[in-house]
Amino acid sequence: MVKTEVLEIEKKELKTKPLKLVLAGNPNCGKTTLFNQLTGSKQYVGNWPGVTVEKKEGKVKNTKEREAVITDLPGIYSLSPYTPEEIVTRNCLLNDDPDVIIDIVDATNIERNLYLTTQLAELGRPIVIALNMIDVLEKRGDKIDVALLEKELQIPVVEISASKNIGIDKLVDKVFSVAKNGKYVNVKNIYSKELNSTLCDIEEALEEVKQSPYHRKRWTAVKLFEGDSVTWAHYNFTESQKKHIEFHIDEVKLAKNIDREMIIADERYKYICAITEKAVKRSKPVGFITFSDKIDRIVTNKYLALPVFLVTMLMVFVITFGPFGTFLRDCADWLINDWFAGVVSNFLVSVSAADWAQSLVVDGVIGGVGAVVSFLPQIMLLFTLLSLLEDSGYMARAAFIMDKLLRMIGLSGRAFVPMLMGFGCTVPAVLATRTLENQKDKRLTILITPFMSCSAKMPVYLLFISAFFPDMGPFVIFGIYLLGMVVAVLTALLLKNTVLKGKNAPFVMELPPYRMPSPKSLWLHVWERLKDFLVRAGTVLVGATVLIWFLQSFNFSFQMVDSADESILAAIGVFIAPIFTLCGFGDWRASVSLVTGLAAKESIVSSMTVLFAGESLSSVFTPLSALSFLVFVLLYTPCVAALSAISKEMSSKKWTAFAIIYQLAVAWFASAFVFQIGTLIMNLMG
Repeated sequence: MVKTEVLEIEKKELKTKPLKLVLAGNPNCGKTTLFNQLTGSKQYVGNWPGVTVEKKEGKVKNTKEREAVITDLPGIYSLSPYTPEEIVTRNCLLNDDPDVIIDIVDATNIERNLYLTTQLAELGRPIVIALNMIDVLEKRGDKIDVALLEKELQIPVVEISASKNIGIDKLVDKVFSVAKNGKYVNVKNIYSKELNSTLCDIEEALEEVKQSPYHRKRWTAVKLFEGDSVTWAHYNFTESQKKHIEFHIDEVKLAKNIDREMIIADERYKYICAITEKAVKRSKPVGFITFSDKIDRIVTNKYLALPVFLVTMLMVFVITFGPFGTFLRDCADWLINDWFAGVVSNFLVSVSAADWAQSLVVDGVIGGVGAVVSFLPQIMLLFTLLSLLEDSGYMARAAFIMDKLLRMIGLSGRAFVPMLMGFGCTVPAVLATRTLENQKDKRLTILITPFMSCSAKMPVYLLFISAFFPDMGPFVIFGIYLLGMVVAVLTALLLKNTVLKGKNAPFVMELPPYRMPSPKSLWLHVWERLKDFLVRAGTVLVGATVLIWFLQSFNFSFQMVDSADESILAAIGVFIAPIFTLCGFGDWRASVSLVTGLAAKESIVSSMTVLFAGESLSSVFTPLSALSFLVFVLLYTPCVAALSAISKEMSSKKWTAFAIIYQLAVAWFASAFVFQIGTLIMNLMG
């Protein structure tokens, strides 16, 4: 085959090969919203190979030419390799060689966002700037001269509003155009003449070792100037080359009288300020008090912040578990357990199905799984309200508020994010501890996160509240959640002064402006949380329900029994039950239900529905023992999936075993304490 034919084949393959795009930007700049607009429902979530930070990838929808795959990089402020997110983003940009970098810039906070842009530009890769929230900027009366911005930065700029789906098609067209031209960016006018001369000297030294790609020379030179240990270790400089580079760096350092990184940062910001002064026309002076600033004077106030946070969460619970949420649950319960179960029961009778088959389908599967699914409207309502708080920007304030309190227990506000996720599901909450910078913080956060009541426990709470505390639902739920947080705090105080001593990690975060959440983004957040619940309902719960039905319907001779007390399950339960006598629920059915909860906490409800078929919970529980049972459910070991995540993130069998034993011990002692003290008070009151 002749050389020209080979080249033609290579060109053809290049055109058909999917375009590799990456989406980079600061936290809270609308990156996730843009990613969802670009990919629609085609995104999937995975973990970066060799590291422990989540990534999202998806195919860009409605592309006219080549297929395009986009990777959503973690939100970062710079490419300095300090946090796990920065390391992941840096490695992806350096090693994966994306065809185009889409740099999403918040138009309402352009100065800070452009700092990352200057770093991305020095990588030499083709870049397109997506200037986001342009609609918000216009509402403020501000304006950006996009043509001038493009000219100064030498990078294409497209105005968009990701939340309003404005300019997305234009952005995609520009990305494909830039990819086709393959234009490399290498901004050299960022720095002063003196510093630029030094960087050029370093670039010459890089040419001698021939290790750095040509388009990345400026990036590498800057990193060497900053004293980046990873970059210095990567290159095989001779001693004379090292001395030559250090000599030029020291000249600038001595002249400026500040450290290396500050020199680079100072000159970057001078460059950015000079550009924005020309390109940005503001309707209000710098320092103008915005709507977000006015709200923050209350919600982040030294004295009001915590009460406002607690009242906000109480309101969420009142809406979810008060009259409105209860009405939604009752409707779902009637639909599943009355109407649907009746229809299925009548059908089975009409086809003369065996008694055991009717019992399995109606009492087992529909009764067990339906008891859990009937709580779905309330759980969905809770997820929606929490997502509203998160997308509006309030949860970022909550992390800021909690930082001072968390520091008292040996953690920083950064640990609040995994702890907050624990209210949804313990599995992603434990995985989110990967972003914590030191092992002490990570282990401490993992140990206390399971005490944040996950949504899987919600059906259990609702089952007992409807039976024993119908008029006090929101307050009982609020108290349970609060107890979980108190136990987490006490645990952290104990461990930070004993087995997990160490310095607190620094915590820096940005408070984004308050925004109205987009319906699409809100739905995606809620759906991600609901999906796991529905998958478990259709798999784990069905399996657990069928197993529970079988074990409580048959004896060891595999003969169907008239009474569950004669069943296999009863024999197992009677063996376990004495452990919980001091906790007030020594009945074998309660004990067995807790064991099934290790598979999935919702299984407790499905198990109890099967085991107490036709019998009220009040035949076994009193209001006090019911409260004690709820305390145990709140605090005891999470499900198997969560234990697997804990084992993986702890990277230690010893620490995993400690977590399991500690959580079981805390749950038992707290439950026994509630029941015994409650009994003592009731006896004293007569």
